Amino acid sequence: MSIMQDSREATMIGRKSDGTPIRRPLSPHLQVYDMFQLTSALSIAGRITGAAWTAGLVVLVWWLVATASGPGAYAGVSWFLSSWLGVLGMFGLTAAAWFHTLNGVRHLAWDAGYGYAIPTTYKSGWAVLIGTAVMTVLTWVIAIIAWAN
Repeated sequence: MSIMQDSREATMIGRKSDGTPIRRPLSPHLQVYDMFQLTSALSIAGRITGAAWTAGLVVLVWWLVATASGPGAYAGVSWFLSSWLGVLGMFGLTAAAWFHTLNGVRHLAWDAGYGYAIPTTYKSGWAVLIGTAVMTVLTWVIAIIAWAN
């Protein structure tokens, strides 16, 4: 009879790079990741922007329901979205949308088998960050110009 209670037990034993034995967690968690490493930060940011998209969809549904409900309800949503908090939220949602999209394209390249080399991973990560900043500002410049006309 085996002493092990769980067949996964054998896969949880590992060694650090210096050779000292460690017990691995059942699933990767915060103690595994270096939060200041670009690849880890972008992975976490991808998950956060996915959640931000969910919040953005709630706002979109609120706006659609208010639009269908009549002028009073629409005026309330319109007032909120044009307040400083609403504009800040929409700017953040725009940044989340661009980041999530560009990071998704990066993941599609990985799914196709490209970009796994560490230098390429860092270059594509920086490209996602720079592209997010540029596209967010460009989106808002175009929106403001269109709104002013």
